[in-house]
Amino acid sequence: MSKFFGRFKKEEEIPVMEEQVPVWEDRIFWVETLQKIALPVLINLRKDSLRKNMLLESSSSEGGKFAYLEAFARVFNGIAPWLELGPSESEEGRLRDKYINLTIEAISVAVNPNKNDYIFYNEPKQSLVDMALFAQGLLRSKNQIWLNLPMDVQAKIMDEFKNSRIIAPYDNHWLLYTSIIEAALLEFTGECDKERLVYAVHKFRDEWYVGDAIYRDGADFASNYYNSIFIHPMLNDILMVMRKYGLPDGEFLDVQLMRSSRLASQLERCISPDGTYPIVGKSISYRSGIFHTLSQVALLRILPRNIEVSQVRAALTKVLRNLFDGNQNFSNGGWLITGLNGHQVDIAETDINTGSLYLCCSVFLPLGLDSNDPFWTDDFEEWSSLKAWNGHVIGNDQPINF
Repeated sequence: MSKFFGRFKKEEEIPVMEEQVPVWEDRIFWVETLQKIALPVLINLRKDSLRKNMLLESSSSEGGKFAYLEAFARVFNGIAPWLELGPSESEEGRLRDKYINLTIEAISVAVNPNKNDYIFYNEPKQSLVDMALFAQGLLRSKNQIWLNLPMDVQAKIMDEFKNSRIIAPYDNHWLLYTSIIEAALLEFTGECDKERLVYAVHKFRDEWYVGDAIYRDGADFASNYYNSIFIHPMLNDILMVMRKYGLPDGEFLDVQLMRSSRLASQLERCISPDGTYPIVGKSISYRSGIFHTLSQVALLRILPRNIEVSQVRAALTKVLRNLFDGNQNFSNGGWLITGLNGHQVDIAETDINTGSLYLCCSVFLPLGLDSNDPFWTDDFEEWSSLKAWNGHVIGNDQPINF
């Protein structure tokens, strides 16, 4: 595809402007980018050849044990809302139908102990992370994925979730992993370990909230994107299940969603006029995955009133073009490579491997909105930093105190 977002040349007093293009091209680009990233993982898992063919980069000797679960769970987690839209007669709807079937077939291989690509097991400890992300993906695609899985596959998944209880989480955001697995068990079986379900909610609500939408990740505070990558999205999805089933702590959902809305505004403001963002803290190699909460808030239609949906679409599209319009972040075989914008292995922590990188797919959550939703149809709008640096009208940043 051509580069839709070119720039006019800067001349004296004329500010830099983003060229406006037909808005439908944004969604086409998002779907094409989703395919570019996700298809190698899904099609190889369906063919039982993910272990055989996936490029593996890891600085840890254990990376190869869970990299394949990471790759699949993280792809699925991000594309699940798009799959949940279901098939339609449109070109995209027919494509989505193929991906629904591909995902169902891939899951059937992944949970089959007789397959080479059986990837659901409880050792090492790191597997808990992606069991949780897989559970979150199932919650996000109940109608199209979960309900269409064969009954024996459903039963096997529930057994795997229950077996994960032997893994003791760290006393930080890992508690959310055990909680969202229990939320999935409650949603799909009607039963769960309620203590494990609510413990993480209590810790974040009662002990670890710092203020202005930011939680500590356990007892200590560090500046990073973990509030967006893991904490807010999982709290939101856990609490929605709790609210659905009338559990007392589900009432916290209203406050939590408002906090997520505030965090989304912070994330939107950190996207620069040229579609870059601060390289701060851990897990920068997750690339666009650091905008998980912004994407989820857009999907849930709870953006702050002073942020237009079209400016979020425009900002995230610019980020995606920077990262994935070219092939600098892919191997010759189409696998993601370690880094931010190119092969930059030193930017990754020791627990990062090739599979970890697929958390970038969480940015695709707004594809779960129908193509006729204002997120996709409203005219181009400058995002906050672009407005500010172009000298256009922009309101002040508004913190919250709850």
